[in-house]
Amino acid sequence: MSFQPEVVAVGGIGVMAFASMQQLVDYIIHDDGSVFAGSAVAINPEKVMKAQQDAAIRQMLNQAELRYADGMGVVKVMRKKLGRQVQRVPGCETWEALMHKAAAKQVPVFLIGAKAAVLQQTRDKLVALGVPVVGAVDGYFKDQAALIEQIAASKAKVVTVAMGSPRQEQFIQQAKQRCPDCYFMGVGGTYDVFTGNVKRAPALWCKLNLEWAYRLVDQPSRIKRQWSLVEYLWLYVRGKL
Repeated sequence: MSFQPEVVAVGGIGVMAFASMQQLVDYIIHDDGSVFAGSAVAINPEKVMKAQQDAAIRQMLNQAELRYADGMGVVKVMRKKLGRQVQRVPGCETWEALMHKAAAKQVPVFLIGAKAAVLQQTRDKLVALGVPVVGAVDGYFKDQAALIEQIAASKAKVVTVAMGSPRQEQFIQQAKQRCPDCYFMGVGGTYDVFTGNVKRAPALWCKLNLEWAYRLVDQPSRIKRQWSLVEYLWLYVRGKL
């Protein structure tokens, strides 16, 4: 493709600047049905902090061929460094938009992750939308090598992995060596949200970029994870990102 996104360093991770979610979707699935070959990872403040603390995680994230900003904290750093508008690209919505384009262009999709029941619901819902789902394996598989061979045999072009970070990135790193022509995307808890098993933040909270706060209210056990946002903010204020 002619368009090449600018890359901005955020806490040691090179994040790509996209003007809109649709621009990213079109960058991944082209109008002729071909796909961007490689892996993608959504970068948010929590991942930036993990990368700050663990060089192996930082290296793994930077090895993804596509790194986009899914977090306003990351977007604010990018806007400041570039001096122009950069759009946040939320992972859940991006995945859904990608699935709609896969249906329109009949791009074969392979689903990995989540509990068996959630995965089945996800598959059924996507098939109803016209998405050609060529394989689906839940997150409790035993043989990683066998699963990777199953992906290769399926002729999938898009593989989405919902196993949480960094496990999904570690799996993708291995799988893309065997399937270099596929597009791999780590999607965390997206299947749960897509099927309604996990509540999404109300529209107003999303508009105000307060989804993290809604999740904390809904799941107080996330408090330890959310502390990383405070650490991130402190680095941002000091200009250390």
